[in-house]
Amino acid sequence: MKTSDNTHRGPLADIAAIVAREWRTIATSYAILLVLIGGIFVYGLLYNYMYAPNLIRNAPVAVVDMSQSALSREYARLIDAAPQTSVYTAAPGFPQAKELMKKGEVIGIVYIPDDFEERVGRGDESVFVMYGSTDAFLFYLAMQEASAGAMLELDARHRPEMVVFLPQDDVQAITQTPAITVAGTALYNHTEGYGSYLIPAVLMVIIFQTLLMVIGMISGDERGSGSIRRFAAGGLSLGRLARIVAGKTFVYVMLYALFAVFLLGLMPVVFNLPDIGHAYEIAMLMIPYLVATSFFGLAASVFFTDSEAPLLMIAFFSVGLIFLSGVSYPLELMPWYWQAAHYVFPAAPGTLAFVKINSMGASMADIRPEYVTLWVQCAVYFVLACLAYRHNIRRAFRPDSGHEQKKSSAR
Repeated sequence: MKTSDNTHRGPLADIAAIVAREWRTIATSYAILLVLIGGIFVYGLLYNYMYAPNLIRNAPVAVVDMSQSALSREYARLIDAAPQTSVYTAAPGFPQAKELMKKGEVIGIVYIPDDFEERVGRGDESVFVMYGSTDAFLFYLAMQEASAGAMLELDARHRPEMVVFLPQDDVQAITQTPAITVAGTALYNHTEGYGSYLIPAVLMVIIFQTLLMVIGMISGDERGSGSIRRFAAGGLSLGRLARIVAGKTFVYVMLYALFAVFLLGLMPVVFNLPDIGHAYEIAMLMIPYLVATSFFGLAASVFFTDSEAPLLMIAFFSVGLIFLSGVSYPLELMPWYWQAAHYVFPAAPGTLAFVKINSMGASMADIRPEYVTLWVQCAVYFVLACLAYRHNIRRAFRPDSGHEQKKSSAR
């Protein structure tokens, strides 16, 4: 294993050389810089702009009223009175309403069939049809909430008239039952905005994914080009491997500490996202989160044989990581194997802990399980990262390695 590196450097000098080389690799790779700029800045801004309205108010809809009855007109007025929507027009037929939606003048169509009032008069279930484009699903959600809420209000107004269709023995019990009013407020999201619920979790996942991509691209390029051989200088003892992992991790943590300030500090202020956590507690959380993610990425480098593979393997796990975090679905209700997966990926406990601090005002004591999990992951993945680099370096010197084949073919 011949190398040209100086094998007599001290530990600190060795780490400093690894840090300088890693900075140089990142700064001179257009692909990595594109992932950093696109993933952190463009991706972060794009997600926030997509959900920037957060709450939709007075979105224009077209009502196609084929019934032309007093009941259907009352239903259209209730849709117009809903805070989410405003009836743009109730005059056109369905083809004209479709044209309005194609032109972007309305966000959707509420179609009221011609037998709308007759079905209610017979005591049957009334029917309406809602159309909407999926290019802006917050608009679709607003229209669905408005139309469903208007139907519930219409049902409450006319339900007493429906007792004539019930058996006589049931009428008295229903009329003597007091009405129940249910009032609810979403905890920690009183506006019930979709962006304020989702974006804080997405920002943590963006940090995890892009950092994994950068580590995977660097590791894949090292293995593909054979440049990983240079790390064999000084042997493959645990101390030497620990210095390699520590030097690389130092670069990643310093780089993403700046990105975390942008995503977790600036974005909530600019886009009015939940931001009630203390900066100190978020900083204390980000230390093990970034370190564990870096060690995890270095440990996973055994699967990255080229610089393109990470982009294909990592980019499509956003929804799964948010699910595993327990933010979108309670962790306690998951099957045991998904609960076990929660403790495998640093993104899962890190995202849950950040949402607790940032959106719910939790203290460090409240996130103790997630915080301990991240530090345990740091210890486990540090050892695995060292073993992974020992495996990668040894494999680089095997005759059947990819760069050896390229060298022999060049001869």
